[in-house]
Formats: sequence, structure tokens, C-alpha cells
Amino acid sequence: MKNIVLASLVAVMTSAGIASAATVYDSSDSNCYEMRTYYAAPGKLDDLHARFRNHTCKLFEKHGMVNIGYWVPTENPESKIIYILAYPSREARDQSWKAFMADPEWQAAWKASEANGKLVAKAESVFLNATDYSPAIKPGKTSEPRVFELRTYTASPGKLSNLNARFRHHTVVLFQKHGMTNFAYWTPMKGQKGADDTLIYLLAHKSKDAAGASFKAFREDPNWVKARKASEDEAGGSLTVPDGVKSLFLVPTDYSQTK
Repeated sequence: MKNIVLASLVAVMTSAGIASAATVYDSSDSNCYEMRTYYAAPGKLDDLHARFRNHTCKLFEKHGMVNIGYWVPTENPESKIIYILAYPSREARDQSWKAFMADPEWQAAWKASEANGKLVAKAESVFLNATDYSPAIKPGKTSEPRVFELRTYTASPGKLSNLNARFRHHTVVLFQKHGMTNFAYWTPMKGQKGADDTLIYLLAHKSKDAAGASFKAFREDPNWVKARKASEDEAGGSLTVPDGVKSLFLVPTDYSQTK
């Protein structure tokens, strides 16, 4: 039923001049996703990459975790690695990590890699649910190099549902129309910081220049102008707080399952 409703919505939107692409996603994804950000200790970024490349990724998979992808910012003064894992549930996540940490192979790799000092200065983690309009979230590679864009929106108070509705009914379709690849859309899980006001999503582009050209065309598209005005009129103002849109360009690591 849900697929039929969404397909009908696309037809109505197209005939009304609101959207012109043919894809609206319908996700029933119940996985738990975790976005982890590691800040390498000074001078240790290459060593941290080596540990992921040679040990960590395969041990994650051994213990039931799905490696979605690993990235670094195109400008990386803080020596970050950002990666995303998937689990069947939050409980499964905790069980997998417990088994991973206790694995003698991991303990040996960790000890050897840190013989000259720890590799991670700081780690951050956020648990995420896929939105109902996200594409299927899975690792994937293309024949040509891509850059990725991690975008974080902070919704105006009480307007996260309005923001999600605009993405669901308009934005994802128009992104696709203008050459952007919708990779994944999430909101933080209940109890996480930002659960009530944050949308996090990942786009893929042919290049950073291509991203700029695509967004320029998107913002000038009469269908987007119309959809934005209608959504803000209905909600009584902007759907995001001032400076509530953050963008970070990323490139996949050589060992990333998504490129």
C-alpha cells in the first residue's frame, strides 16, 4: 500500500509541475546505524588507517557488523576518519562490540599498533535510524571516483516532521534530477542528541565542482522554489534554524567498502 501511495504521489507531483524525476524511495529499514568519528592522535593518522585496513574492518565483519563505508574530509586538519556501521538492532550492536573487543586477534592487533602510543585521541559516536524515504543503505562502488557530502540539518523547533516531509515528497527527487546521488538519510535514534531536530544525510557527486553545479541548478529549479515556499508557508516559517545547514565533503579511504 505504501508503495502505491508514494507512486501516486510522484504522478501527482509531476503533473502539477512540482517534481519531474521518477524516484521516490520507500524504506522499511529497521537497522541500527552508527556513525563513528575518530580523531587520530598527532602523527598517527596513517597508522590508524593501516589498522583499519589490515585488521579492524575484517574483524568487524567477523562479529556481525556491516561496514558501510570509511571516509576522510577533503580538508582534514583534525585528522578525522568518519565511518558508518550497520547492525540488526541496538542490542545486536552491543553484543557485536563486546565480542569484538574480547577477540584475541583484535587485542593483539590493538596492542601491536599502539606500541609507540595510542592512535585515537578522541572518538565520537551517534546511533541513527534510516528515514522512510532513504534509499537502501548498503556498500557500493562505481567505476569512476566520487566525492561524498555529509550534510546535517538542524530543524526549527517542532518542524523536523515538516523537514522530513519536504525531503520525502520533493527534495530527494529534485536532487536526483540535478545529478546528485542520494546515498542515505538518517535521524538520530531516540535518546541521542539531536533526535528531535536533526536530519543527517549523505550524497555522492562526481566531483566537488559537480556538486556546486548541481546545487546551483537545484536551488534555481522552479519546482524547488515552489516546494520550498509551500512548505514554509504551511509551517509558518523556515524549516531550519539560522545556520542550521552544515556540509562536509568527504573522500573514501582506499579500504572503504563504498567508493
